Order: sequence, then structure tokens, then C-alpha cells
Amino acid sequence: MSVQEYLDKHTLSRKIEDAVNAAVRAKTPDPVLFISNHMRKSVPSVITKVKARQILDSRGIPTVEVDLHTNKGTFRASAPSGASSGMYEAIELRDGDKGTYLGNSVNRAVRNINEKISEALVGMDPTLQAQIDQAMIDLDKTEKKGELGANAILAVSIAACKAGAAEKEVPLYKHIADLSGKTNLILPVPGFTLISGGKHAGNSLPLREIMILPIGARKFEEAMQIGSETYHHLKAVITEKYGAYGCNVSEDGGFAPNISSFKEGLDLVMEAIGRTGYNEKVKIAIDVAATDFCIGTKYDLDFKNPNKSGQNFKSGEDMIEMYKELCTDYPIVSIEDPFDKEDWEHVKYFSGLEVCQVVGDELLVSNPKRIKRAIQEVACNALVLKVNQIGTVTEVIDVVKMAKDAHWGVLISQRSGETEDSFIADLSVGLATGQIKAGAPCRGERLAKYNQLIRIEEELGDQAIYVGEDWRQS
Repeated sequence: MSVQEYLDKHTLSRKIEDAVNAAVRAKTPDPVLFISNHMRKSVPSVITKVKARQILDSRGIPTVEVDLHTNKGTFRASAPSGASSGMYEAIELRDGDKGTYLGNSVNRAVRNINEKISEALVGMDPTLQAQIDQAMIDLDKTEKKGELGANAILAVSIAACKAGAAEKEVPLYKHIADLSGKTNLILPVPGFTLISGGKHAGNSLPLREIMILPIGARKFEEAMQIGSETYHHLKAVITEKYGAYGCNVSEDGGFAPNISSFKEGLDLVMEAIGRTGYNEKVKIAIDVAATDFCIGTKYDLDFKNPNKSGQNFKSGEDMIEMYKELCTDYPIVSIEDPFDKEDWEHVKYFSGLEVCQVVGDELLVSNPKRIKRAIQEVACNALVLKVNQIGTVTEVIDVVKMAKDAHWGVLISQRSGETEDSFIADLSVGLATGQIKAGAPCRGERLAKYNQLIRIEEELGDQAIYVGEDWRQS
């Protein structure tokens, strides 16, 4: 084929002429660069390869990372992982060979991407998120993504979302908003983990997290300042009361002093808030994770203390009275998983009291069927959204819409096993969830999310809206 025949076949002469004309109209100081970029944009983006590898998450446990290649760039994403997984959530595929990473390696999931998913997606338009996600779901053919692995599918789905944003030349959060039909871009209230317990820490505290919500801040950047200052004042408070050993931190950066009661932890946080002077700007949220210490129909608040376990059982009714008292004595506005994941009776009753936001995590595990049941039975009024529990960006958008249509709050959440991927920050803005928890205001994998929100706020400029006092109505 001659040069002229090649030019004619691909209509290159016309495309080059269009690029030159555009450069002339733009009066660009660098016509070569302008024409090069113009030609690049004239070619539709397609997926050319998907390459996966095994990396380690923040706990030193393997997870999946993906590089999704298009003819215009490479886009990277990784899958987070939780400390526990429920029977109702998407399946995280691990190898199970106890001789390698104690059974936690993800080589099968990596192979599934490199050998199956990549072949299925090559040639697809990265802006067509729903079609990409459906192609992987169809390839998997199981209800809970157990064949290919939710960790494999999710990492690819997020990488494709980033590629789609790049093709449209818009920020990731704007692309997500477009996919979901949202027009309002809102910076969420962060829930900073200050004290950790439960399965996340080695102390005797039964509840999993005590968090602060800087709802009185005017901007997200101010919310970060409030969170950071309170965190460091808390470190001083704990050091004074328990010594330096009390400042050991958990997997998500929260302090883990050797305390055993809800009130001990809350009193420490209140003293730290008092030292900052931010009393009027800060509220408190707690993640009880009551499934961890539910035995039959009773709740063992001493389950982490082998010498006392079984001596401090509470009934569901006792727990309700305790929560009512705590919400009266402390500025608690949100309680996550106050009861066992199958204790629908008590969570429905407690939600009906309208004492605070009642958030479903293990109760719902981001599962559309569980969410639908909870909406119908008015079992809670907010959803914890963990992207790895559901497995694709499209399904995440769908469950958020379901929750919002029911006038629920939506809390985008980290996992205990995180990476430096900041996707959930853009997700929270694009879906206007109004709430995000990414751990303490320390540790790199946690700050990756918070720092990305600072950048987004700066990029939006005068258009930036920090949800603040409207955190539940966003």
C-alpha cells in the first residue's frame, strides 16, 4: 500500500487539515503540540489491554491491582478488603494455599483478569461503564461473583471508570455524577476515626469505632483541620491518662487505649474536643459492630476480656436503653450496626425512636435485596456503602439511588485493608452521598482519600459546596 493509498483509506488528509485549521483558529503558540493533541482526541478511545498483579494492602495482605490500557493512556485501580466478610456480600477470591501468604494470595483472581476479563473487554469504549460491568457479570455467571472474584471485577470496574473520565476529559467525580444522573457535586462530612476497638484493635473495648463529624465546618479543608487537631489533642489526653502505650493505633489509624466501656472512650473524645474549642462544630458517631459480640439473643460487652466474658450480657432491650442514654449524655448523631445482622426486630424498633441516624453495615452489606427489605420494613435509615461488597461501579450507583429514593443517608466507607487508591473520595462527591469515613486523619492509605477531597474542593473553587449541617439531607 502506497502512502497516498494509506492516507486515503484512513481519511488522514482530511483529519490533518481539520487539525491545522483548528490550530490556526486557536492562534496557538505551539502548533505542533496543538495538532498532535487534536489528532489524538479525534480517535475514539478503546480498551486495548487489562493487566493485573498481586500487591499488598495496608495490613500486609495481598489484594488485586489492575492497569487498564486504552489507546490514550493507562489507568490503575486496586480492590480494598475488609476484616470480615458476610454471607450476603460479593465473594472475594483468594487462593487458600496456607503455604503462601497464609492462604490469602490472590493469584487466581489475577489470572482471571489477565486471561478472561481482558479478552472480554478489549475493544470496548471505556465511557460505557454499564456495558463493561455487565460484560464482567455475564462472564462470571454467579450471583455473588464467586467465579472470577469480586476483587478482580471491582478493580477492573474502577480502572474502567477512571479511563472513561479521561476519555471525556472531565474529573473522575464529574464522570461518576454523569453516570448516576447527578447534577449537584457535594463535599461530604468526614467521619474521622479517633478511637478503635472491636475486631480492629487489641484492647477490651467492644465497639469498633468512635468517630467525630465536623458538621459545623464551613469547608472540607476546615473539617480536615478540626479532625487533625482533635486527633492530636486526643493523643495528648490518652498519654496523660494511660501513658505512651495507650497511643498504639489500630488498622485504620484510630487510637486503641486499653479501655473497656463505651463511656470511657466517649469521655476521652469529649475531653479532646473540649481542648480544641470546637465543641459547637463537632458531633460524634459510633460503629458498634454488634454482630461481633452477639451470642444467641444476648450481647456480651466483655467478649474481648477472657476473664469476664459472659458476665456482662445485655438483651436487645438493654442495648436500646443504653443507646438512648448515650445519645442523651453525648452529642451522638449516628450509630452504625447497633444490633446483630439478623436482629431485625430491635433495629426496627430503635430506628423508629428517631434518636439518631441508624446505619446498616453488616445488616445490609451493600446487598440490594437486604437494602430493599430494610426499606420496606423501615429497619434503618442509612446505608454504609463498601464498594467491594457489591463489586462494580454500576451496581454501586444503583444501590445509592435505591437508598436516596428512600430518603436514607449514605455513608461511603473505607475497609480495614486499604490501598493508596483514592477512588471512594471521588465517588462520594460524584454521588453526593454527604458522608464518608476513611479512617483516622493519619496513615497514608487513609489520607489518600481525605487529601483527594481537599484537591476536589480546590478544583471546584467557588462551586464547591461542603454539606456540613445538611449531611443527612444531601
